[in-house]
Amino acid sequence: MHPMLNIAVRAARQAGSLIMRSLQHVDHLEITAKGLNDFVTDVDRLAEQEIINTIKKSYPDHAIMAEESGETGQNDVVWIIDPLDGTTNYLHGFPHYCVSIGVMVKGRIDHAVVFDPMRDELFTASRGEGAKLNDRRLRVTKRKDLNGALIATGFPFKYPQHIDVYMQMFAAVFPQVADIRRAGSAALDLAYVAAGRVDGYWEIGLENWDLAAGKLLVEEAGGSVTNFTGGDKVLDKGHVIAGNLSIHAHLQKSIAPFVSGNLK
Repeated sequence: MHPMLNIAVRAARQAGSLIMRSLQHVDHLEITAKGLNDFVTDVDRLAEQEIINTIKKSYPDHAIMAEESGETGQNDVVWIIDPLDGTTNYLHGFPHYCVSIGVMVKGRIDHAVVFDPMRDELFTASRGEGAKLNDRRLRVTKRKDLNGALIATGFPFKYPQHIDVYMQMFAAVFPQVADIRRAGSAALDLAYVAAGRVDGYWEIGLENWDLAAGKLLVEEAGGSVTNFTGGDKVLDKGHVIAGNLSIHAHLQKSIAPFVSGNLK
């Protein structure tokens, strides 16, 4: 395991332990609204600081891009952190959330960890080394088209101005597939694409910390992650399609008629 991936795993597990210990106190957490339908808790902040402290012990000069504390430092290596992806799920006792850590080196994601502390599932990847769930190598599904596919998605709950175009996309995809799942954690959705648990995924309006680790997981599992027009600037755009090459192409074709303006 690459040393930086090893530190990312350590940091994710420590944050996951904190998240699980705090479960019994969820009703007493301090909750702050960062924006429309966007919440942060004491657990988010404490888990993020735990991750940063672990990173800084080994790499004090590396830069940080974290959901709660923002960007600090300047370096060719940037650690992109979501300490608790799925905070709303966590607050409601819905057992689907994770820690996400991506390591970007000279503008490219080279290492990734997504850790689900509820299920003790550790998704990892290093560029060129493949993706794993615990010790098992991952591959995206081999499905050739949307017929019979299980697709994941996310509602644009932070961006109500996009709800009409999203519903048009949903209406275009839904009749073609077996079913669609919306579970509330983008990082886990991408990890599930990598693991072959869902065939594909699309969502509007994600942030870098939602995407960084999951993008590499899918790519190292043999899949593709792009923006809605097929470009690789996912971290800049925040609009995402993921899946094996065939599913990705079918999803992109299905939603293309509704992509315009700031969704490109």
